[in-house]
Amino acid sequence: MRADRLLSLLLFLQSRGKVTAAQVAEELGISIATARRDLEALSTAGVPIYVQPGRGGGWQLVGGSRTNLTGLSGHEARALFWMLGTAGLSGPGTRVATRKLIHALPESLRAEAETLATTIHYDHTSWGEVRVPDPRSSGDHMSSGDSVPDQRQDEDERDHLEALRSALIQHRSVHLRYTRGNGSTSVREVRPLGLVAKVGRWYLVARGEATRDEEVRTYRVDRIDTAVLAEEAPGTDAEEFDLVAYWNEHIQQIEEFRSSVAGIIRAPEWTRPILENHFGSYMTVTSNGSGVASDSSEDTAPEGHFIAEVRANLIVALAEQLAGWGRQIEVLEPPEVRRELGRIGAELSALYGGRDL
Repeated sequence: MRADRLLSLLLFLQSRGKVTAAQVAEELGISIATARRDLEALSTAGVPIYVQPGRGGGWQLVGGSRTNLTGLSGHEARALFWMLGTAGLSGPGTRVATRKLIHALPESLRAEAETLATTIHYDHTSWGEVRVPDPRSSGDHMSSGDSVPDQRQDEDERDHLEALRSALIQHRSVHLRYTRGNGSTSVREVRPLGLVAKVGRWYLVARGEATRDEEVRTYRVDRIDTAVLAEEAPGTDAEEFDLVAYWNEHIQQIEEFRSSVAGIIRAPEWTRPILENHFGSYMTVTSNGSGVASDSSEDTAPEGHFIAEVRANLIVALAEQLAGWGRQIEVLEPPEVRRELGRIGAELSALYGGRDL
């Protein structure tokens, strides 16, 4: 759900009282199925709306047609701004409405809402996917699947997310026991700066607690073994930190690492959609089979074939991704990838070539 659509839906519910999915669809310019999913997402997340089934039924805010947002409980306000995240304040079309929602809350909930609006971020692009801005959007996109904790998450991960969210709201540090990708574990005290959900996986962005000059690091929440709030009084001052800017730079660095090795391949046209789906933005076609290169490349492809640059983080990784294609794909360069493919082929030949299959 886009942030502007979520806000429009809330205001429509508040002004009209009971509404049907068909009325929401007409008001917001979406399908009835999408309207129903949006309403269910709000309800699932804890926003106080309920459905009355049957003839004459519909969806409405708890309390009737003139429910005031100042009546939101702490849990309900938390659910709403957890869904919005940074999207609510990121675009001119949603910023004013989000500010109005924040100021409509009781004073005791405003600081928490402000914190969630700047420290929860949703990144819906897959690794290697090119982000194409939607001119209709007034901010980051949100999907109902990412708005609330994934039901497939185990109980420990949900508990860790709740502890980290509490740490963000209370400006407290957290003692983490963390398992790295190589299996080693460490114990550290960190100051959470934000939580990011990227295509179904949550990441903690935090700074080491020794000093505020400590490097900002990113941790996968599903690799956290324990997360315990430090025994300290809740803080009052949050560090000024641009979570979205940090995350965009962090993603760019990772993408550069994941694409540091390039190879030039020649392949038949029927493989192009499969390879584009596999490599995503790590593949660039340089010749389209017309005998003319599609950019400054001097390589041209014969009819029915194309030439492309494909990328990976290691020579062996790139070779392994191409080896399964056999003779369908020819690696033109670099020689290091060709040699690695030869080594893989020799290993397979030695293992299977002499056997009676």
